[in-house]
Amino acid sequence: MNFTKKVGALNLFIIALCVLIIVVAIYLFLRGDQRHAIFIGLWVPTILAFAIFLKQILNGGK
Repeated sequence: MNFTKKVGALNLFIIALCVLIIVVAIYLFLRGDQRHAIFIGLWVPTILAFAIFLKQILNGGK
């Protein structure tokens, strides 16, 4: 089965976005900008929680 079809295009996009945000946060942290790195790194759980919330709403709360 096709991985994109099994996971879903939107879910794959959200996962890729979260990975990109983690990479940017690590880059900023290693560059010495710890405050901005931590701030950006906190976006990942927020985005994932919002995606789970939307999935629950779209599936009718199942």
